[in-house]
Amino acid sequence: MKIKDLGEFGLIDRLTSILQVSDSSVVVGFGDDCSCVNINGELILFTSDIQLEGKHFLKEKIEPEDLGWKLISINVSDIVSCGGVPKWGFISVGFPPDTEFKYVEKIYRGMKDACDFYKTEIIGGNTTASDMVLLDLYLTGKTDRFVGRKGAKKGDYLILSGYTGLSRAGLELLLMNKKNYEDFEKRLIKAHTRPKARIDLSQKIMNYANSCIDVSDGLIGDLGHVERSSSVKIVLRKENLPVHPDLRLFCKKYSKDPFEYILYGGEDYELVFTVSKENINYFDNCFVIGSVEEGEGIFLKDGISTKKLEEKGFEHI
Repeated sequence: MKIKDLGEFGLIDRLTSILQVSDSSVVVGFGDDCSCVNINGELILFTSDIQLEGKHFLKEKIEPEDLGWKLISINVSDIVSCGGVPKWGFISVGFPPDTEFKYVEKIYRGMKDACDFYKTEIIGGNTTASDMVLLDLYLTGKTDRFVGRKGAKKGDYLILSGYTGLSRAGLELLLMNKKNYEDFEKRLIKAHTRPKARIDLSQKIMNYANSCIDVSDGLIGDLGHVERSSSVKIVLRKENLPVHPDLRLFCKKYSKDPFEYILYGGEDYELVFTVSKENINYFDNCFVIGSVEEGEGIFLKDGISTKKLEEKGFEHI
């Protein structure tokens, strides 16, 4: 059997069954946006994410400064989704030996801008020669209360921190290889190449969310992790799903369905989380898009009709 036959999550399941976690100080191991370890009473978060040329980005389609910014942001997003704040990181990089130093320097300047923005620091790392550009960041964080995928319960409200679908539209625009883009198209492209993690919600997620995940592989794909981890049914209301004006313009121009992008886009790095009724008012700048019920599966309610959604998302293998 080849790993492509297993898929990303099938592969992860098989590999993690080999690496058993027995240390009692590990609060959360495999299977969430972050791992969490209790170190002398402090909850420390650990996450890592990678950007590989040809798989995660095309070198000619993203500015190096944006690539560095994005690498930091996607890791910070994991920390935030678990109710934490980012602290220290290690960076491992690989570059073809004939890479211009100026290109590498610009990546690092983008990383520095992001570190300053999120108030985190890179304190070590490793370098090697590689056939293609490889950027692998390992990031730690701190929290007073771990919030993960497991914790959604019947009666919870389902909340989305912002718009989804923009990054997918931006990627498709980049791949069109157009000479000229309209202003709204440029904004969609920037949503893909330079996302911002929702660091502004970290404290509220820690204090009030029952479960949370960041939207990296698509809203439905990521909600599937919450649904299965929490053993609940999730019901979305179509009329409550926010459609960004730029996405609406894109879909009108290119005859696309905006809800296909909203539900099955990826790399938006918004947060989708559940809260109890008494805590909903703490998130007045977010969108209430559904609810949690007893059962299983993810459903979309549109008027009087309800249909079960296919739980598909981006897979790296």
